[in-house]
Amino acid sequence: MKKPIVALIYDFDGTLSPGNMQEFGFIQAIGITPERFWTMSDELATGQDASNILSYMKLMFDEAHRKGIRLMKKDFNEFGSKVELFPGVLDWFRIVREYGRRKGVIVEHYINSSGLAELIEGTPIADEFKKIYACSFIYDKNGEAIWPGVAVDYTAKTQYLFKINKGIFSMRDNKLVNESQAEDKKRIPFPHMIYFGDGDTDVPCMKIVMMWGGHSIAVYDPQSEKKKADARKLLKEQRVNFMTPADYRPDGRTFALVCAIIDKIKADYDLKAYTSALK
Repeated sequence: MKKPIVALIYDFDGTLSPGNMQEFGFIQAIGITPERFWTMSDELATGQDASNILSYMKLMFDEAHRKGIRLMKKDFNEFGSKVELFPGVLDWFRIVREYGRRKGVIVEHYINSSGLAELIEGTPIADEFKKIYACSFIYDKNGEAIWPGVAVDYTAKTQYLFKINKGIFSMRDNKLVNESQAEDKKRIPFPHMIYFGDGDTDVPCMKIVMMWGGHSIAVYDPQSEKKKADARKLLKEQRVNFMTPADYRPDGRTFALVCAIIDKIKADYDLKAYTSALK
């Protein structure tokens, strides 16, 4: 019998990492504080009534040039190598895949982030993902960033759920993702999705996954009472199915929760296959 595919889909900042990825090397390199960088970005967005995502990308571009820093992809990757990760993240993807294999399930991991793909690609976990859906720059023939190529805000994130659903791995595609497709032809049904996020910018994705029968999880930094309160609020408002600390070690609550969800997905899949065979 064909094995079901289960997609674990992650935001990045605040979900897999305790901070914003720009704060682990890049902002220090341009010589300002994280607080100042984000204030400047917000002021730019507010003053121009512009996208917060495009504003932070432009600010990265402008401040790097002001400091004489060339934004090469390899430099972004180097900054990405300094990004901190929550406990257990390094081994998490492997142990969940192994659990799925024992249960007769194929587990795939995806990133759906408003952060920079180039920074994520520099982290030690980059190869764990089937696809990284995130912001990125366009590069000239010398490999230097010259313009934003992809900007992923909180509503744009939702389109990547449908790309995962249909098995579309192109950032650019806006045709196949909107074509009608029979439910039984879709590569990963929504009930086979588990979405991880930490805040308001994840709400549209969390709600869509829940509405279509999947599972949404609010994770929070266990060192922050505010983050825990934010997660509790998402749970209370029924934006998510579950909340759990951002601790990805195999003896923790998050792993136990995900294993239970995988068990349920597999049981539902087997039951559906069994009842179909009886018809």
